[in-house]
Amino acid sequence: MRTEPPSPLSPVPPASSSPVPPTSIPETSAVDPPETSTVDPVAGPERVPSPPAVGTAGAVASASDRGARIAAVVIAYGWHLLISLPAIGMNWSDLRWPWVVGGGWLAVALAGAFAAWRLLRDAPLPAWPLVVGLLVVDAAVFPASGEAFLFASANWGWGTVGWFAVLFLWGRPLRQLVATIAAGAVIALVAVLAGGADAADLSRYAMYVYGVAVLPLALAVGAATLTTLAAERAHAASAGAAVTAQRLAAAHAQRERRERLALVDAAAGEILADLAAGRADPADPAVQRRCALAAARLRRLIAESDDVPDPLLHELRASADLAERRGVAVDLVVVGAPPPLPVPVRRRLVEPLAAGLAGARERARLTVVAGPDSVEIGLIAPERGILEDVTSGWTDDTVGYEHERDGEVGWTRTRWPAR
Repeated sequence: MRTEPPSPLSPVPPASSSPVPPTSIPETSAVDPPETSTVDPVAGPERVPSPPAVGTAGAVASASDRGARIAAVVIAYGWHLLISLPAIGMNWSDLRWPWVVGGGWLAVALAGAFAAWRLLRDAPLPAWPLVVGLLVVDAAVFPASGEAFLFASANWGWGTVGWFAVLFLWGRPLRQLVATIAAGAVIALVAVLAGGADAADLSRYAMYVYGVAVLPLALAVGAATLTTLAAERAHAASAGAAVTAQRLAAAHAQRERRERLALVDAAAGEILADLAAGRADPADPAVQRRCALAAARLRRLIAESDDVPDPLLHELRASADLAERRGVAVDLVVVGAPPPLPVPVRRRLVEPLAAGLAGARERARLTVVAGPDSVEIGLIAPERGILEDVTSGWTDDTVGYEHERDGEVGWTRTRWPAR
């Protein structure tokens, strides 16, 4: 098969209806013969629906965990800025060592800002250095506040340790957070006992420890639980979607097999049944034309199933290859690049030309003129009259079809869109 500018082929079809420009078409490079397809014409390619994205459960869990991190940062700094800072400012002159209390507050605020920045960027934290520093500052704040502010908000070590410990130990085992809060409770107990505590002070101490420990632990446990539940539900939904996709893929593949089986039966079933039953004589020219047409349809059907960059030209080359095997010299001229077309459109464009090539004798010229939104295919060849037998099913509102014959030479054209 050669790809070259169209040459005159006598007799010539009517000039007014030919889709091929005159000899001004530039010469193109040779087109290789189509490779033999190995696709089952009945099964065809199975287009499986896309499976659910991998890692959906992880993405949902990550989103839930990020929301909990933001909540932890807001609560910690809300307590530190809205409760502790005003209390320090209002009692600054009465504190035992106000600069120790204020400096410790600032150090914890800076450490918390660093932890929040790393936490919201999913970056690892140097957890234990931060925790040790937090406990050291806490141990300094209790005596620096003085006995008068042992149970007051100005002694910000009570509430701050728990909330900032949640930030510093985020994502770590819960026992580490419990140990840190317990260490803070021990520091507070030492400060209370050092001031000569009585039973009332110990009761207040127990209430304070309960109050400042339960809420941070509840936040940590709740965040971990919600993240786990979100991941499990997302995983279950993803698994259900995968099962649904597999079921749809199986139904889709079965439907395609049935459709292609119907196409194969329509292409060759009738003539094969007639030959098997003795109702058709292989020596009859009409039967030979029917066999040639069925072979062309089957070859185009197989080419239709191939996964190639340009399926339209691939199907045309397959039909031309079948004609060349019968000794017909086929010249293929391609002008422009055909746009992507649905299978039904390609089928209606190619099948009349495939039938024409099946009936061609000696020589045929196949021309494709394509643009971004249109395709015209023309065929000129001496023929055996196949197209006169099968033209009624090739005309619709999508693809236009024309066929004329001048003596032994036939001219066929299909175009998309029909106009």
